[in-house]
Amino acid sequence: MATVEQQFEWHSGKNRSAGVPDAIEFIDVYKSFGSNKVLQGLNMGLPEGMISMILGPSGTGKSVCIKHIVGLLYPDSGDVVVHGQSVPSLSDAELFEFRRQFGVLFQDGALFGSLNLYDNVAFPLRQHTEKGEEEIAEIVNRRLREVGLGDAGQKMPNELSGGMRKRAGFARALVLDPQIVLFDEPDSGLDPVRTALLCELIKEIHAENGGTYVVITHDIMSARRVAEYIAVLWRGRIVEAGLAQDLFDSENPFVKQFLSGESAGPLGME
Repeated sequence: MATVEQQFEWHSGKNRSAGVPDAIEFIDVYKSFGSNKVLQGLNMGLPEGMISMILGPSGTGKSVCIKHIVGLLYPDSGDVVVHGQSVPSLSDAELFEFRRQFGVLFQDGALFGSLNLYDNVAFPLRQHTEKGEEEIAEIVNRRLREVGLGDAGQKMPNELSGGMRKRAGFARALVLDPQIVLFDEPDSGLDPVRTALLCELIKEIHAENGGTYVVITHDIMSARRVAEYIAVLWRGRIVEAGLAQDLFDSENPFVKQFLSGESAGPLGME
């Protein structure tokens, strides 16, 4: 059984500043599911207005972070702060309003199978705003054009390829003009070419719209293409975090191994 010191021996604690305020902060967050300790004193800041990536091996708590950010999970202890608001302290009514600042792209696009693409993308506008159908049509069609699906509005989800479903989910994530967009393994299930195209799309739309983007992934090529800020998560804590180039130049043995995809290093098959 590894001691605490051995378990976290590669965690340098370096959280290099990006030079801008943090949009999202995890402050000494612990979260367990039964005997499974997922977050173990997580301290992490994700900078305002940048594309951040949370990288790490499978099962190390990346997706659990997203659920804490939007208030689907609460820490056992510690705090999660978004734009100065403590998420665990929000009432149900406050949480409903709070979530309007987010767009979320789930792994599979999470489209409603009984609705065509247009109605899928329009759903958040009809659910959360008082906009009329004419204004909704203008927004939906603009977002569909942005993701290259301008002619696909009448298609059903089962008529779309995996890459098209991802892009449709991205369009839906954008329709409420969110301040923060969260991507939960957006490259999951995509071949390398479509992954590269999705990365380019993320960069283009961020450049056009701004906002804080947070991408959960373990795909290193996606990180090289997209990330401006990287946090490497392992065993429920940050090993190192900082501007992307600083992380790719890191001398930390775990960070070097993970970001280069080498077999030799602290990360094994456990």
